[in-house]
Amino acid sequence: MEKISHKSVPVNGINMHIAEIGSGPRTVLLLHGYPELWYTWRHQLLYLSSHNYRAIAPDLRGYGDTDAPPYPTSYTSFHVVGDLVALLDYLEIDQVFLVGHDWGAIIAWHFCLFRPDRIKALVNLSVPFFPRNPKSKPVQGMRMAFGDNFYICRFQEPGVEEEFAALDTAMLLKRILTSRDPRPPIIPPGGWGGPPGVDITLPPWLSEEDVNYYAEKFKQKGFTGALNYYRAMDITWELTAPWTGVQIKVPVKFMIGELDLTMSFPGTKDYIEKGGFKNNVPLLQEVVIMEGAAHFINQEKAEEVSKHILDFIQIF
Repeated sequence: MEKISHKSVPVNGINMHIAEIGSGPRTVLLLHGYPELWYTWRHQLLYLSSHNYRAIAPDLRGYGDTDAPPYPTSYTSFHVVGDLVALLDYLEIDQVFLVGHDWGAIIAWHFCLFRPDRIKALVNLSVPFFPRNPKSKPVQGMRMAFGDNFYICRFQEPGVEEEFAALDTAMLLKRILTSRDPRPPIIPPGGWGGPPGVDITLPPWLSEEDVNYYAEKFKQKGFTGALNYYRAMDITWELTAPWTGVQIKVPVKFMIGELDLTMSFPGTKDYIEKGGFKNNVPLLQEVVIMEGAAHFINQEKAEEVSKHILDFIQIF
């Protein structure tokens, strides 16, 4: 880990922290999700750099040591993709292999929609590409499907940050990162901390040191930036109207855990396995469903995921 270097880069009106390692001729850009940081890619950074790739993992806007604009209107996919394009321009990198997980996967799909010229190929984890539904805003659709206590609906509420701040940050992150419940998360009022008095045993792939790294950064930064991605979903929906019906036109490999909560969303499993996904991503070359794995597969199955990434990008 000490071989990974860190620096702050001016991009798109903010300062972005990036972690990077390797000096190979080709670059892999890795995008984290919620509630994570560049650190979620620690294993892949080391693995890819050892195979002659330059590997870069930023803290996305709102997270970690990157600036956090205060308002949700600054967290549309256009803002975040704009940050990443500016990062590549600053580093004088024309094209990258792109890897995303969770919110990083959503941003990666939009990156491929907006600027496919900058992407050689994409490996995305956990969140498949869903085309824009012109008839329904995302949050409205989720509220209709899962109710007001669905976690994304709850994230829209002002004051959620204060609820988080009243909890033990490390315990909250442990609860999220170690969850193996594939059902859509329904959080009743006051339920963010989970049942009281329940101890959490960490799995072998997640150490107390790992949790503490995340926790310290979220204690410093707070959760507002991370939650603002969810609060900007409907704004992104409005702004992406011109891309309605547009396919993803870069080569893609997709991976998801068998127990990933995304798989429990109505219709998602059939969409992935029965052709709908391929229709919207015509250059989808491989889908990997990892048996017994949950949502955070890049950490839970770090070696396997790293090898899958390498095997795919070596084709190009």
